[in-house]
Amino acid sequence: MKKLLNFDYACIHGTFWMFYGVASSFASVFLLANDYTNSEIGMILAAANILAVILQPFAGDLADRTRRISLIGITELMTAMMIIMTAGLFIFKGRSYGLALIFILLIAWHTVLQPLFNSMTFKLEECGIHINFGVARSMGSLAYSALVAVLGTLVEKHGIIVLPVTGEVVLILLMFSILATGVQFNRARAASQMNAAAADVRQDDESGEAEEINLIKFIRRNRMFFILNLGVAGLYFSNSILNNYMMQIVSSVGGNSEDMGRILSLMAFLEIPTMVCFDLLRRKFSCRLMLKVAALGFTAKIALCCIADSVAMILAAQSLQLVSFALFLPAMVHFTDEVISKAEAVKGQALFTTMVTITTVFSSIAGGIILDVGDARLLTGTATAVTAAGAAVFLIVTDKVGKYMSE
Repeated sequence: MKKLLNFDYACIHGTFWMFYGVASSFASVFLLANDYTNSEIGMILAAANILAVILQPFAGDLADRTRRISLIGITELMTAMMIIMTAGLFIFKGRSYGLALIFILLIAWHTVLQPLFNSMTFKLEECGIHINFGVARSMGSLAYSALVAVLGTLVEKHGIIVLPVTGEVVLILLMFSILATGVQFNRARAASQMNAAAADVRQDDESGEAEEINLIKFIRRNRMFFILNLGVAGLYFSNSILNNYMMQIVSSVGGNSEDMGRILSLMAFLEIPTMVCFDLLRRKFSCRLMLKVAALGFTAKIALCCIADSVAMILAAQSLQLVSFALFLPAMVHFTDEVISKAEAVKGQALFTTMVTITTVFSSIAGGIILDVGDARLLTGTATAVTAAGAAVFLIVTDKVGKYMSE
């Protein structure tokens, strides 16, 4: 039962990030083929992320406070809505408000799901089975890498109709993964009810549900955690710049799209070893320490890209993905669970994801402006400065989170 639950949860992450590959990584390909301009595509993606920023706190608050529908039930409902939205991609052809609206809703909805799936790790552990988040998330990176490599070839041969077809297939697989996870969770929870002590623990947890905690109160009670998440915005600025403008960065040192593909593929594959081994790392190092190391890793990686004068140097810089993004993501998810009360768990994960989304919007706009007035060197130099500021926040604040909570 333990292996099945972990397998089903890993399938959720795998299919979730596969859909990211379809909807986000190939967004420009699909929209350009439907006669949208680059500036219009930028506006659509920015609008989607802004909508996600608005929706994430409400989704987190709903998941924490509602007792009528479970966290698994909420993700099932949202996935079903995405299946319906994706069907609209078959209906609208060419440049239209309808197609733009569907794309905005799809990307926003997908972004809102991320903290819910992250929080599910700890919800599932209520049945007494340890969930290996690092392994599950690494399967997301592996599935994403494999799919985008194949999608490029399929789109070239069969056209953009491949994208909505693949999207629907992946979403149906995601729904089956969520349903299977729910079944295994209910079986494991039923088995754990045989233990009287476990039943008492659950009753104690349920007794704390009387107090309703809204988002504003959450921030007031967890001020240091909120400040730490401002640091997240700084760290992820460089991550977003590399994801959105890697082509311009590679071109500035004489590279081409083939070089860019190799770099992005390497970035994704290098996430896997650290995430797979994360449980082993937790036994030896605290999440607080790993977050500090990752903050320095983010800064060093973008700094190396800034001074790079060849594609080889940019490739070498990606080796730091092992101790930057790959280490940071699982450490931040577990750290949030450690320092935030169970009643506020989903809001804690949602705040983290909201900061990442805000950074994505800001870096997309700022990066384009910087490239228009300057060059790739100015862009990576600016990203290095912003990321270093975010790292400074982590070095100063991390040890204070959870120790100085407002009453």
